[in-house]
Amino acid sequence: MIATDFWSTPPNTLTPAELAEKTATLQKRLSEITTRFTDIRFATSLAAEDMVITDAISKSKAKIALFTLATGRLHQETVDMTKTTEDHYGIAIQKVYPEEADVQAFIDQYGMNGFYDGEEPKKACCGARKIKPLNAALLGADAWLTGQRREQSTTRTELHFEELDDARGIVKFNPLFDWTEADIWAYIKQENVPIHPLHLKGYPSIGCEPCTRQVKKGEDIRAGRWWWLQNDSKECGLHINK
Repeated sequence: MIATDFWSTPPNTLTPAELAEKTATLQKRLSEITTRFTDIRFATSLAAEDMVITDAISKSKAKIALFTLATGRLHQETVDMTKTTEDHYGIAIQKVYPEEADVQAFIDQYGMNGFYDGEEPKKACCGARKIKPLNAALLGADAWLTGQRREQSTTRTELHFEELDDARGIVKFNPLFDWTEADIWAYIKQENVPIHPLHLKGYPSIGCEPCTRQVKKGEDIRAGRWWWLQNDSKECGLHINK
């Protein structure tokens, strides 16, 4: 299969005025968050949406701490992207690792790649490598940010700018909830935001290496996540409030 058969970054369809309005709204949202809360943390996967938020945080000098979930199963490109981002913006991104005992317990029960066997093993792996580390990373915070968008998935169509994260008892913000894929890439290209190398190889959505594949043109942008499971199983549990 040749590279042109895969998803590629969309062309810029926004006018400069439209993009300027989007950018101003994003900065206003970040300002509102930092005005209302003091200990704010942003979970970045280093993918496109999160790089837009990182760029906006850097430009606004908003007091928002960045961290990433170092699951132990990431692509090398993602590991490298963390340092690329730190160097580009002159920031530090906290790496949050899973507990060795939790990972070993999963392996003992299901095997190293047991998540391929079904929804429950997949949830168990995400629980050990992502959800428990996220919970630990958010201890003490009074608000956190994500790069989620309504357009990304049928499970996110009701997404709002501000939500109550009942599971963790804090407020969660989705500053890009109403942005389109075209909006994201227009911003990235306009602002010269560093691009994750996998985006240039047909990966619109990036997660752990064994659970993420390239997406063909015309496929849903999250079709490459946990592709062996049913279509509505495209969430790892990080954003389930209850």
